[in-house]
Amino acid sequence: MEEVKVSLTGAAIASIHSHITGLGLDENGRARKIAGGLVGQEEAREAAGIIVDMIKKGKLGGRGILIAGPPGTGKTAIAIAIARELGQDTPFVALNASEIYSVEKKKSEVLMQAVRRSIGVRIREERRVYEGVVTYLKFIRRRSPLSPYPIIAGAELELETTSESKRFSAGPEIAEQLLKLNVKKGDVIIIDADEGIVRKLGRAKGWGGRIFDIGGERQIEKPKGPIEKVKEITRILSLHDIDVSIALQRAAFISLLGVLSAEREISDEVRQRTDEMVKKLLDERKAELVPGVLFIDDAHLLDLESYSFITKAMESDFAPIIILATNRGITKIRGTDIESPHGMPRDLLDRLLIIITRPYTRDEIREIIRIRADEEEVPLTDDALERLADIGVERSLRYAIQLLEPAMTIAERRGKLKVDVQDVEEASRLFSDIRKSVEALEEYKDLMLV
Repeated sequence: MEEVKVSLTGAAIASIHSHITGLGLDENGRARKIAGGLVGQEEAREAAGIIVDMIKKGKLGGRGILIAGPPGTGKTAIAIAIARELGQDTPFVALNASEIYSVEKKKSEVLMQAVRRSIGVRIREERRVYEGVVTYLKFIRRRSPLSPYPIIAGAELELETTSESKRFSAGPEIAEQLLKLNVKKGDVIIIDADEGIVRKLGRAKGWGGRIFDIGGERQIEKPKGPIEKVKEITRILSLHDIDVSIALQRAAFISLLGVLSAEREISDEVRQRTDEMVKKLLDERKAELVPGVLFIDDAHLLDLESYSFITKAMESDFAPIIILATNRGITKIRGTDIESPHGMPRDLLDRLLIIITRPYTRDEIREIIRIRADEEEVPLTDDALERLADIGVERSLRYAIQLLEPAMTIAERRGKLKVDVQDVEEASRLFSDIRKSVEALEEYKDLMLV
């Protein structure tokens, strides 16, 4: 019987970072200029590599990580790369600090759920699945009275193995997953026949298409045998997944109101039941604990209460790897008049290993734009790539990347197969960066509402 790993933990990583496979270090821990889906930031990546070694040896206990640097310098990418280095099934949960200020949940509840989503439980079981290479994929869209834009209504796809080929109709839930995973023809996928969960396993060998030196997607053999089969699936559920399952089971015996309440907050009693269940599975060797990565971006937006929670979480026996990121220098701690580096309490900073990211060079910016254009399937002329690199230096890397899709739309309207300099200039004229936006606001300040 064959085995496949399926991770169900945490939030999906944004597709803009889907090409990252690791830190891109050599056998001596030195960063290659372009590797693992990353460009530049060699010093930061080498520091992250040391942290990965510490984590694997169990020597990070009681400490966290802070990645600090200007906007657009790859802080999120490095955090994702750390998770990738720890293993493809390592849970990765990304949280923006602003998300904890919810009207429905307490700050401590939002953070607690994030922590428990970052700790996985690996369970093995047999499942009925569909597996094969995607040889045809078409998304079905329809108009909705609730939205001015077409919504995903389903998908038509064809799967192929060495033995057979079949075409399927998929509902909107599976179609949304295919879209989120950026599934393309030539990808090997597996679909749980009972739960409808989609997993992209890699790229089929020999399927054609361009192979990049930076890696990006794992090359695997075309699946053998029938498309529909029974496989041993290694499922990774987070502690929060189990919390919610138990809470909803309990609420079902009370009322619909109880279900809604369970979705907002989880009681300590439910979490205690989860912990007891998981401990029993671990003792019986039916499961393994998989500590993951909790990444909190814009960490300077947290307040003292939140920092206190994080400090306590880092000291827990089953804590995830906590990575904070910020682009702030000396600033006030939220809710106080106390100024501190990165807007964080000094006692917390003393517990953090700090990694600094620095602005990219022009050559690095050009390479990053080229990678993003390939990922987004935006063909560029050499001159257009150079112009976008100039824009990335003069304005910002993020702004240059944001121009890719508008420039492609402009090129298509003009009947061109590639984006050229004229298309880039037109997109830049129509869409402002922050600097031009501020200049416009200053020019028309007397006409703006206050």
